[in-house]
Amino acid sequence: MSRTDDLPLALVDAEPVVIGLPSRRRHDLLVMVGLYVASVTVALALCALLVWATGGSPRSVFSALLDGSVRSPGAWGLTLTTAAPLLIVAVGTIIATKAGLVNIGQEGQLLIGAALCAYTAVRVPGPGWMVLGLALLAGAVGGAIWAGLAAGMRYWRQVPEVISTLLLVFIAFQLVAYGLTQTWLLLDRNARINHNNTGEPLPADTRLGQVELFGNTISLSVVLAVVLALLVAAWLSRSVGGFRLRMLGLNPRAAQRAGVSAAKVGGSALVVSGAFAGLAGGALLAGETSGDRMTTGFSGNFGWQGLLVALLARDRPLVAIPMAVVFAALRTGSGFLAATGVERRIADVVQAMLVLALLIPPAVHAMLVRRQALAAARAGARHAVPGGAP
Repeated sequence: MSRTDDLPLALVDAEPVVIGLPSRRRHDLLVMVGLYVASVTVALALCALLVWATGGSPRSVFSALLDGSVRSPGAWGLTLTTAAPLLIVAVGTIIATKAGLVNIGQEGQLLIGAALCAYTAVRVPGPGWMVLGLALLAGAVGGAIWAGLAAGMRYWRQVPEVISTLLLVFIAFQLVAYGLTQTWLLLDRNARINHNNTGEPLPADTRLGQVELFGNTISLSVVLAVVLALLVAAWLSRSVGGFRLRMLGLNPRAAQRAGVSAAKVGGSALVVSGAFAGLAGGALLAGETSGDRMTTGFSGNFGWQGLLVALLARDRPLVAIPMAVVFAALRTGSGFLAATGVERRIADVVQAMLVLALLIPPAVHAMLVRRQALAAARAGARHAVPGGAP
């Protein structure tokens, strides 16, 4: 991959280090905070203007979002439960991104994982705890296989993973739709129910447990998601494997010279990313976030939104935790918008505006850093020329 003006990676991609100027860092921090505040304020103002233009009350709309996500009884427990699969998908996405790969097929990987989880949970005999573990494992394996197809095409036939992962999403939808027409696959074996093309409900003992906290019901999938985020954050920053993964993503040529196999490390990262998405599908099903049975639209855009969570977290697993909660709050809060007379799709508009608002500051910061690096490199080059010729 070419770099601008063939400058060293450290000069182009890294932030310049200013020695003896801590005030400069404080200035940069204040600028970033100001950019975030300004961007979010403008986004919310535009959303309010849109609501007002469609005949609604901006105050009542934002109040309804808060009621549905936090303030009403049991709301924040549902929000946290909804955030769990989003966080799992985001953490898996971060693993692939750190390796320099673009996995955008999480929706299909999640759906395949949920389908295999459902099949295992209702057809494998045994104690509930064992069947639940096997079902979640089957979900992770399903997502890994689906992402593995893209990894194979990427490193065997040089097919860009951004294309293959996206196209596999549509194949996944068709496969699951077909499975919901066959009783030997996913269709409910109860003849009175299967005409609706839905799967069988998971047995009660194969569902993830729940805890009651201050009047809120929270699925144990929340604990699973947070633990995975913590483990991945520690692995990426403190392990040899994480270092190799980051090296491959930052500079594939240098990684290859250091003995890092792009096919082995990159392919594994893409497969693990799919496994996380498949596990999220299993957690979505066993945690009853989207119901206790498979349907054709079961994934409900959780894969796409998990991708956005990773994007806004800027590939940091710990930052993905609050970002997942924000996206989950928009999902749960949108259910209260009907009481305001505003279409619930306005929550999607708010979400899109916030995504743009949170992407602008990093983009501006990266542009400024790159300009500073290029200016410093050119200044160094002029000093290196005898006589300092421009």
